[in-house]
Amino acid sequence: MTKTLSPLFRPLSVRSLELPNRIVMSPMTRSHSPGGMPGADVAEYYRRRAAGGTGLIVTEGVAIDHPTAVDNPRVPRMHGDEALDGWRRVVDAVHAEGGRIVPQLWHVGPLWGAMTSKVDPALTPMRPSGLWGEPGVTAYSDEYVEQASQPCRPMTADDIADVVDAYARAARAALDVGFDGIALHGGHGYLLDAFLWASTNRRDDEWGGDLERRTRFPAAVVAAIRAEIGEDAPIFFRFSQHKQQDYTARIAETPEELGTILGALADAGVDVFDASIRRFDVAAFDGSDLSLAGWAKKLTGALSMAVGSVGIATTLRETRLGAAAPSRDNIPELERRLAAGEFDLAAIGRLHLADPQLAATLRAGGPLPEFDRGVHELTLT
Repeated sequence: MTKTLSPLFRPLSVRSLELPNRIVMSPMTRSHSPGGMPGADVAEYYRRRAAGGTGLIVTEGVAIDHPTAVDNPRVPRMHGDEALDGWRRVVDAVHAEGGRIVPQLWHVGPLWGAMTSKVDPALTPMRPSGLWGEPGVTAYSDEYVEQASQPCRPMTADDIADVVDAYARAARAALDVGFDGIALHGGHGYLLDAFLWASTNRRDDEWGGDLERRTRFPAAVVAAIRAEIGEDAPIFFRFSQHKQQDYTARIAETPEELGTILGALADAGVDVFDASIRRFDVAAFDGSDLSLAGWAKKLTGALSMAVGSVGIATTLRETRLGAAAPSRDNIPELERRLAAGEFDLAAIGRLHLADPQLAATLRAGGPLPEFDRGVHELTLT
């Protein structure tokens, strides 16, 4: 059996964060924190992933300290003594296994709508121009779209300042409980992304208009976090072309437009761009086979992370539509692109490494083993 040393097992440093390998657990909403409080089950969930040897865990979306941040009371939050104590137990459990973990700070913004009965019904969505966007191909039901897409008032200057401050407070709280860095959800149509997307940002002030001005709000959030947490801890930023409202949407039609957005975010303090796409190996723009993560790195010089259907033959949406699963193994392609330096990290679902001996080696920073695909399998759990 042929054995090769996989680039997935190479270490990586990001500011003060030392990673034993390039495998990242991708953030996914779980809604298992009643009242926003992560409990012992949440700590055990993340501990198991660290014990398996995954290099970095990015948590599910975590609500910042703002009343409209999320529309589900079971989403964890990064404020309040009880919630912070819960996160401290999560971080301690992950660190005890030799793992590293960052929280994905979150404000859902435009997606508020269907669940407002579970929170204060007087609260309304925060949207740059009061608009939800024009739905295209989406998994949402027609009933949800009709309810969620009702216009509301645009965000005011005070609203914007309050949310920027809330992000900075949440980042400070996260580092205080022991997290190894900060991640931001700036994709999928959520609040930061809603400012980038022309369909939802039709403002004519300093926060909207051309692409440079549409980028100012997420850049201001990043800059406020960097000022609050200092220079040691890394900042990850998830971005996407597609939205929950419209899988065909785009924030950038050309590499130059994408460079305008990501360049401003890098200047504000982003270290790693998490390029969220439905398949990591799809070309982002015509005329090149470079992936979205590849373009992020090429345009900014920052590190980048690929995500999207790694090791999965069909996406969830394709499965729901009854698509036949193609016969393919995209792990070799992932490794090829990693080895070529197209991107630096690979984020994969609820993944952990299944080999305890390999995990121990990776945690200890010992000599890397030869990678035997028949022994060291990547396992979705």
